[in-house]
Amino acid sequence: MAVLPIVTWPDPRLSQRCDPVESVAAVQTLIGDMFDTMYAAPGRGLAAPQVGAMLRLFVMDCTWKEGENSPFAMINPVIMAAEKRYEVMEEGCLSIPGLMVPVERPVAVTLQWTSETGEIHMNDFDGFEARCIQHEFDHLNGVVTLDHVAPDQRAGFETAYRGAAT
Repeated sequence: MAVLPIVTWPDPRLSQRCDPVESVAAVQTLIGDMFDTMYAAPGRGLAAPQVGAMLRLFVMDCTWKEGENSPFAMINPVIMAAEKRYEVMEEGCLSIPGLMVPVERPVAVTLQWTSETGEIHMNDFDGFEARCIQHEFDHLNGVVTLDHVAPDQRAGFETAYRGAAT
């Protein structure tokens, strides 16, 4: 497996909707490389467009930094339902390094996805796992954390990011 370069904002690929994965077998190496890249970054989730692969696929392991590994590879995920209760939390992103952005999201989601073994799963996620899933799912639709910021505040976040990146 290999650690891949991470695509950073404002690369236009981060604003594009991804295509479905047609063959689970064809993405096995990519999945392994994405896990290696995510852990090396170090992050808790990584979507395929963040490594330049425009496919509906993400990996996540929300608890590994606390010593509990719970890795998931989620192929062609679909959010089937979302809690009507929302919470605002600051989120970071490997593609916008060093910038924390307040994002409002549902506190729980029901997700259907295909695993790396080709099995279809459906599960309810809440708390931080639900937030991670929604963050990575956004990437598959060409949405980054900055897109959740009110227009009158976005310029300030962009300036802060560009200043930190130089």
